[in-house]
Amino acid sequence: MNGVLVIDKPQGPTSHDLVAVARRALGERSIGHTGTLDPLATGVLPLACGKATRLVRFLSASDKAYDAVVRFGVATDSYDLAGRVVQESPVRPTRQSIEDAIASLVGLHLQTPPAFSAKRVGGQRAYDLARQDKPVAVVPVPVTLHSAEIIATTGDEATVRLVCSAGFYVRSFAHDLGQLVGSCACLAALRRTRAGRFTLEGAVDATVLAEAGTPEGAERIRSAVVPMSALLPELGAVLVDQVGLARVLHGQDLEPRHVHPLGQDVPLPLEQAPWTRVLGPTGDLVAMATPGAGPGALHPAVVLI
Repeated sequence: MNGVLVIDKPQGPTSHDLVAVARRALGERSIGHTGTLDPLATGVLPLACGKATRLVRFLSASDKAYDAVVRFGVATDSYDLAGRVVQESPVRPTRQSIEDAIASLVGLHLQTPPAFSAKRVGGQRAYDLARQDKPVAVVPVPVTLHSAEIIATTGDEATVRLVCSAGFYVRSFAHDLGQLVGSCACLAALRRTRAGRFTLEGAVDATVLAEAGTPEGAERIRSAVVPMSALLPELGAVLVDQVGLARVLHGQDLEPRHVHPLGQDVPLPLEQAPWTRVLGPTGDLVAMATPGAGPGALHPAVVLI
């Protein structure tokens, strides 16, 4: 199976747990996810299967969208409700103060990941050090919060809709929000509604993996898989004939005479674009190309055949 299967992750299992389940259910060893969701979180979890695993670095770099429930008045060591309470506050911010704090976080800024995260510190995972009560010096990283709006407030909680860059920690956003409003806060619930172009509308319930051995389950999975040819449509693309396909197979540069434009709905590669999709004679994605050595040439840097 080559393509991406989008799972609507339930609360409880880790992203790695669902990858393991998918490998067993689909009989496919090459499966990887395109962005970790914590056990507390639910929603869009794209699973790259087969040859699509070679595209994970491209797929995981996309923006994400979330609905996050932030609880004020309590902070934990993990920045979510799964952690140990380390601070409490009687202060409950007004909606206006929350909106002002959110506005200050929109845009490019440095964000400190939680100590309980997969970031590496001195060659070890930060969460391994945190679980041993060892000091965790996590380095702030640049992230972008493209937009954020409050969609509901109830008692101690606010539900915020976010669109952010890859690498953005919503748990850190909740923690920072608590500090900015003069209280403390943690993440109470999180649902990812979009990862790049993958949305909840195209996701299947995780229970479908348990039904993969039945004709109905297998058909449901087959119909839900996003094929290789439909991946990364935001990138420019060219078409190659059999001669060009042979050059791709041998890792040889494609000169302008070897490639052809696609239909009007497919963007042409920009001059010196860092990456271009290369489609074979039947429309399958056969390579990801970088600029080649000569003028207008493309080099098949990631070969998928």
